[in-house]
Amino acid sequence: MAIALERKLFDKGYSAIVLDGDNIRSGINNNLGFTQEEREENNRRVAEVAKLFLSNGQICIVSFISPTDKMRQMARDIIGKEDYVEAFIDTPIELCEQRDIKGLYKKARMGEISDFTGVDAPYETPLHPHIHIHTENQPVEQSVAELVESILLTIRW
Repeated sequence: MAIALERKLFDKGYSAIVLDGDNIRSGINNNLGFTQEEREENNRRVAEVAKLFLSNGQICIVSFISPTDKMRQMARDIIGKEDYVEAFIDTPIELCEQRDIKGLYKKARMGEISDFTGVDAPYETPLHPHIHIHTENQPVEQSVAELVESILLTIRW
């Protein structure tokens, strides 16, 4: 969905970039695990990177799980309230597991991965996201269209 969103924004003439959790963890954050403290540091670093891209005119799509309100607030504080748009991509855990092409949920259920959000680590539902997308009964294209509409109404460019 993040890549489709990036493409749609590009097609509309905007400069956008995706910061994906897997890509960030394989590079800049490859020294971090999944403890609560390491997750917080992971989110702090990506918020700092997003702020750098934003300061250079990029719409930064951060495709990350931020499982706690504390982490989301930290990102909002780093990026700045006026530039932070929180999108809650609401997908039931069962559907996440069905869509899991990397097999991470299966590994977590088998105990090969610990502290996995939604399996053995908690997730706090955002209380007041700017955008709330329910993906259960709609195609990706419809979700992306909703995101684009909301983002273009929210950003101050």
